[in-house]
Amino acid sequence: MNEFQKYRFACTLTFGDIYGQIIVWLIVIFLSLASALALWSSDRQIYALVTVGLILVLSIPFLLFGFVTTLLNHIELVAVDSNSEAPGAGPRKLGGQKPAQATG
Repeated sequence: MNEFQKYRFACTLTFGDIYGQIIVWLIVIFLSLASALALWSSDRQIYALVTVGLILVLSIPFLLFGFVTTLLNHIELVAVDSNSEAPGAGPRKLGGQKPAQATG
């Protein structure tokens, strides 16, 4: 029977990949707050709160869908040749990436 193929799991997601999605969602939040402020008066306060709640409830599934699909698009499974890699060797760096370092 054939030996099992070894795979290396790598996530190449960076902050720049989701930056645009975060900016768009912040715009949606600020627009909903602006609409709530426009509706806010002594007799229409409930409409303002319902407007903010409705916009948040409707936008969160789209935000999560965008984040999850972006994350799944940046997951790599690469077959590792068991003959060329020594046992116990650390993970190899992917093209041009640097490991995270603490600053301080």
